[in-house]
Amino acid sequence: MNAPSWDLSIAYESLSDPKISQDMKIAKEKVADFAALDPTAIGDLMKAIALKDQLTIIVRTLSSYASCLSSVDASDDGAKKLAGNVDKLFSEFEQAFNPFIQALIHLSVDEFNTVLAGNDDLGELEAYRFKLERERLKRNRLLSVGEEQLLSAMNVDGRNAWGRLYDNLTGSLSVTLKLKDGSEESMGLSQAVSILYGPDSERREPAWKAISEVMCVHEQSFAAILNGLAGGRLTEYEKRSHTEQVHFLDSSLHSSRIEKETLEAMIKVARDNQAVGRKAGLQMAKLFGTEKLKPWDELASMPAIEGGESESYNFEQGISIIREAFAGVDQEMADFVDMMVERQLIDAAPQSTKRLGAYCTKFVNTRTPLVFMTWGGSMSDVLTLAHELGHAFHNWVMRDMPVVRSEYPMTLAETASIFAENIVRDALLEKAESDRDRLMMLWEEAQATLALMINIPVRFEFEQAFYEQRQQGEFTPAQFRELMASTWREWYGEAMDETNDMFWASKLHFSIPELSFYNYPYLFGYLFSKGVYAQRAVKGEQFYSDYKALLRDTGSMTAEEVVQKHLGMDIRQPEFWQQSVDMVSTQIDAFEQLIEAGRQ
Repeated sequence: MNAPSWDLSIAYESLSDPKISQDMKIAKEKVADFAALDPTAIGDLMKAIALKDQLTIIVRTLSSYASCLSSVDASDDGAKKLAGNVDKLFSEFEQAFNPFIQALIHLSVDEFNTVLAGNDDLGELEAYRFKLERERLKRNRLLSVGEEQLLSAMNVDGRNAWGRLYDNLTGSLSVTLKLKDGSEESMGLSQAVSILYGPDSERREPAWKAISEVMCVHEQSFAAILNGLAGGRLTEYEKRSHTEQVHFLDSSLHSSRIEKETLEAMIKVARDNQAVGRKAGLQMAKLFGTEKLKPWDELASMPAIEGGESESYNFEQGISIIREAFAGVDQEMADFVDMMVERQLIDAAPQSTKRLGAYCTKFVNTRTPLVFMTWGGSMSDVLTLAHELGHAFHNWVMRDMPVVRSEYPMTLAETASIFAENIVRDALLEKAESDRDRLMMLWEEAQATLALMINIPVRFEFEQAFYEQRQQGEFTPAQFRELMASTWREWYGEAMDETNDMFWASKLHFSIPELSFYNYPYLFGYLFSKGVYAQRAVKGEQFYSDYKALLRDTGSMTAEEVVQKHLGMDIRQPEFWQQSVDMVSTQIDAFEQLIEAGRQ
């Protein structure tokens, strides 16, 4: 089986499908329906909530379809046009609903409960309680209705345009690899990135250098994107500080559904345990035959040992590995993988016009999950696919719930995806028949440790320092490079003697318009999933149903509440995070011992 392309016909047959224009027309009519409602009337507030639900399903489905097409082919002008039209429609939707959300936020408790009680025509609206109560927490940070509507309108060609520029630019860039034999090889940026994850030691360093070079060529554009996004957000936060001070982290903490104390405890534990991540990197370097780990080897497959060859996997082999590992938890998870393949809901075929990265999305109208990535044949690709299928499974087990109760934060989303990686790694480790097989799986653990306990904190502290300094003015590309290099050295320490000073440009996550600080949720998910996964051995057959129950709660609880309910612990305390780091440290010690045994 070759790496597949997805079939999006479950939503629309093509960009010329008349259903697209029909849905756009229906959505616009529903947006106009808000004008007939009175935000001061309890009954009309009920109708506005129901109307918003209907619009959300239509608009998000259209948006996902346009995004899927653009991800596969960044040069698709039709998809970009649709995305722009949907973005504008969503802004109009937000503006129309704003008077009603403002009214809901400022209702008395009794009035609020009356709205949620619903009526005979609409039924009860209790499913919206958690989300609306979260919105009510922001009442002191709201602008006037007119100002909120203006902000939403300007985001279409302001904030969101920066994100489109990044996607369009990186999707259209090509790079030239300069190989050691003097030859050159040109390819799309996403194809070059996939080389970094693979076993090709001859092309990996040239690919990394070619990516850095093309980032440097366009550094002014990337700097403008980051400056524009951060500057706009900081101005917004200043305007919202009319009643209480709004910090640049507050929006991220709110959307992640965690408290500041939780983030601080987690980052402190990561800092206190830098030695664990650095040790993972230094042990990886030994297998490459280098004293320090090189930045182009950080994501690579484990190098061949004892004269053998590095492992490579076709897509069918990768799916088989994941399916078997998922079946070890429950057959329902394995059947889910089969369904994703059979219904062509995975796009993994490499092509030059593909955008960077991997993600899971869904068509909200049918509650259908979709996975996007670029298959390169490495074990890292297997784990990336498992990661995204973990997200997809999370969506799948919530498909019968009201849409509003199936919307979970990144922190808890990453729990499901990294849990899926753990399943695959552990299954392969358990099957390992030789020290080489065990070493390969512990390599993946070490690589994850380095990525999540070192690289993720680099991203967080870089972005935090940037926002602190951005308040004094725009950054130049040189300032971005220096800040990234210094943060990199601070965290990687003795594990790496070269920095990736263009990482601020090459990493998509810094340029996502809708969210800032798209980084620490990965560390949260990594360490939290370790705690969840540890329950598998304790609970036995009961574990799977408990795990699904945890996933289903993620749409209607804060992270603190989910952990308290399902693990009985307080994530605001360092002890919670340290127990997971201790599990990781044990695995890195085992990795070191196997390497040392092989060198004797």
